[in-house]
Amino acid sequence: MRNTARFVFGASLLWGALAAVPAFAQIDPSGEWAPRFHEDQPERIPGPDIGDYLGLPINDAARMRGDTWDASLLTLPEHQCKPHPADYGPRGPANLRIWKEVDKDTQQLVAYHTHISWQAPERTIWMDGRPHPPDYAPHTWQGFSTGKWDGDMLTVYTTHLKIGWIRRNGIPRSDKATLTEHWIRHGDYLTLVSIITDPAYLTEPFIRTTNWVADPRQHIDPYPCEPVTEVIRAPGVVPHHLPGQNTFLSEFPKKYGVPPEAARGGAETMYPEYQQKIAADQQKKLAAAK
Repeated sequence: MRNTARFVFGASLLWGALAAVPAFAQIDPSGEWAPRFHEDQPERIPGPDIGDYLGLPINDAARMRGDTWDASLLTLPEHQCKPHPADYGPRGPANLRIWKEVDKDTQQLVAYHTHISWQAPERTIWMDGRPHPPDYAPHTWQGFSTGKWDGDMLTVYTTHLKIGWIRRNGIPRSDKATLTEHWIRHGDYLTLVSIITDPAYLTEPFIRTTNWVADPRQHIDPYPCEPVTEVIRAPGVVPHHLPGQNTFLSEFPKKYGVPPEAARGGAETMYPEYQQKIAADQQKKLAAAK
């Protein structure tokens, strides 16, 4: 009888201990994260050349927007303090903070929040199963994001993005685009795989990866921004190039020895096989010149 009582008491303690432990738990991405720039550094830090559309699955409408874009647009007061949108923010000077919001009564995860250093945009990733709003709901720089766990990978789906950009040389991203992200943590390293689908400007999904390393000593300063008049212009003047009149487009292929047609981008320029096509075309030109 005494042994039975001990068994019941021990089993009760074990059951209570097990009940206090969650059935499973994902790897929490919360924390302070310092950006790594080993991927696409020339594009992300000094910035891309005018006319560099290599590796972008763009259509003719996107090329037209890129060809007519003028960097002086960013000197206009209404453009000086705009943040990068959710799909481009991680590519810039992106010291990152992630924290979670937990319901105080149920202790269930409600959302993850992010803060990025440049222009201080903050984003909410809802984890409570709420639906996305209707199409006519307002579009914002950060859009509307919902997340779910796929094992230890946090998958996020974002809609309702304002018109933005894919590359900082005029290549646009429309407000019809959607963003799918996979956040993956391996110890002190955080990797983001982002997939942009845009029926207006892309012929295929565009995929990028970005990385951070944990930095518990990181402190992100405020980012106050006040528009000023940088260039005196007549009212209503918007810097641009008329179609066919942007003489800077030829500089990038000449500078790097890139075939002009390759610099124009397109889905095929994303793939390794395109290098073989370039080599074959060059051989044909050499043979024809003999």
